Amino acid sequence: MTRFEVWAPDGVPEVRAGDDLVDVITAAEGALADGDLVVVTSKVVSKAEGRVREGGRDEAVEEETVRVVARRGGTRIVRNRLGLTMAAAGVDASNVDAGSVVLLPLDPDRSARELRTALRERTGRNVAVVVTDTSGRTWRLGQTDIAIGAAGLLVADDHAGRADPHGNPLAVTMPALADEIAGAADLAKGKLGARPVAVVRGLGQLVLPPGEDGPGASSLVREEGTDLFGYGATEAVVRALAGDPADRTPFGAPAAREALTASVAAVLAARGAAPGSVLALGSDDSEDLVLEVPDGPDRAVLAALAFAHGWALAEWQVGGDRVRATFSPVHT
Repeated sequence: MTRFEVWAPDGVPEVRAGDDLVDVITAAEGALADGDLVVVTSKVVSKAEGRVREGGRDEAVEEETVRVVARRGGTRIVRNRLGLTMAAAGVDASNVDAGSVVLLPLDPDRSARELRTALRERTGRNVAVVVTDTSGRTWRLGQTDIAIGAAGLLVADDHAGRADPHGNPLAVTMPALADEIAGAADLAKGKLGARPVAVVRGLGQLVLPPGEDGPGASSLVREEGTDLFGYGATEAVVRALAGDPADRTPFGAPAAREALTASVAAVLAARGAAPGSVLALGSDDSEDLVLEVPDGPDRAVLAALAFAHGWALAEWQVGGDRVRATFSPVHT
C-alpha cells in the first residue's frame, strides 16, 4: 500500500522583494523530514526575487512572449521565454498591489535548486523542492497547478521498455510526477487561502540524494517543433497561407511524403478533382516529391499545404491539362 499526506499551513505572511523564503518556509512548516517534498507557488518565489513590476499587464505579456500560439478576443495563449505555453505568458495581476503585475521567476529550476540547498543547510534535511504555477489544459475546462521548477526530484517516470501486468510493452507512458505533485499540493494550498507553501510527505522514493538535483521541470517542456499543436486552429491556417519562414518551426519536421501526398489529394478532391487524379511520380535519389495533379488548383493552395507539412513548393510546371509540382523538404 502506498500512502502520502499533504498539508499547507495558514498564516504565511505577505512576501516582499528580498525576503528569505527559507525563513518563511521553516517558520510555517515547522520540522521537515528527510524525503519531504516542499511545494511553493511561483508567485511567492517571484515576489522574493523582485519579479514584481509596476504597469499594465498587456505590456508585461508582450515582454514575456516569444510567440503567440492562439488568440481569441482578449485571450492570448503564448509560448513564453521559459518555453511554457500558457495564457498571458504566466503574467499575474492577482494578489499583488493595484497597478502591479507579477512575472514568473527568471529561472524556476535555479530557484528550486537554491531553495533546496538552503533548506538542507539550515535544517539538515534532504528534501525536494517544486515551484508551481497555474495552467489551463487543451480540451479541458478549468486549471490545475503544474511544476515549472524542480530540484532533487524524479520529475518523470519513463515506462518505455517496460511491460504491463498482461505483458503488453509500454512505449510512450511517462507519468509527469512533478506535475502530479503540483496538482496534489494545490488541493491543500488552494487559490484563495493565502497558503503558498505545502509539504508532501510519504513519497520519499522520488527524492534524489543530496547533491543530485535532477534535470528540473524544464525537462518536461516539449521542444519547439515536437508539439503537435504548435499553433491554434485559426493561427495554423493563417501561418501556412502567409508562408513566413520564421513560422516554420512550430509545424515540426517535414512530414512523410505519403502524408503530404494524401493531404494534396484530399484538398483537391474537395475542390472537385476526380479520385486518383493526383499521381506521385517516380524520382531519383533526391529528397524531392513530384506530384502530377489536374490543371486548375491554385498554386497558393499547394504552397500552403507544403508549408504546413514542413515542405516547400519548389517548382511548378504546366503541361496541357496537368501540372507537375515539385516539393522539397525544409530542414530547420
